Amino acid sequence: MMTENEILQAMEESGALLSGHFELRSKLHSDRYFQCANVLRFPRVAERLCGEMVRRMRVAGGCGRVDGVVSPAVGGILVGHEVARALDVPSLFAEKENGQLVMRRFALARGARYVIAEDVITRGGRVQETIDIVKQAGATVAAILVLVDRSAGTVAFDYPAYSLLNLVPKIWEPADCPLCAAGSKPVHPGS
Repeated sequence: MMTENEILQAMEESGALLSGHFELRSKLHSDRYFQCANVLRFPRVAERLCGEMVRRMRVAGGCGRVDGVVSPAVGGILVGHEVARALDVPSLFAEKENGQLVMRRFALARGARYVIAEDVITRGGRVQETIDIVKQAGATVAAILVLVDRSAGTVAFDYPAYSLLNLVPKIWEPADCPLCAAGSKPVHPGS
């Protein structure tokens, strides 16, 4: 079992949770930035974090039978792999093709039950695309697991969803940013 402090410490020590002055892809400014790839580059830490998500899902009542894990590429691939390891099921991923998320390398089994795993959600678009892929294949979404939910509770799915951290950074329009007003220049670390 991991405490929230242990999870935050792992995120901060790995550089996955940054504090400072950032320009987001949306052009909004923020005092915190999530880059989960930094924590996922440490296999034992990734295993522990994703195992904790699975443990919490099971404690909450589980999701019944699971036949596999599906993740949106690129950010969700490592999360999906570690969640699949903890569940002892195959790990599959969807990837972009002509601007749309599709299953290129794998086929989903009709009637199978899949957990969807992702690193971070803000608006939930990639998770929703993955849900649509699973449903179109005639399969079922058993649950959704996310390392960091930064949606402030605004994203809801029609399936059980579990996140390891629910953190909402402060966000400002550039003209209203107090960090800019104090003379700081934002950085854009990438996504």
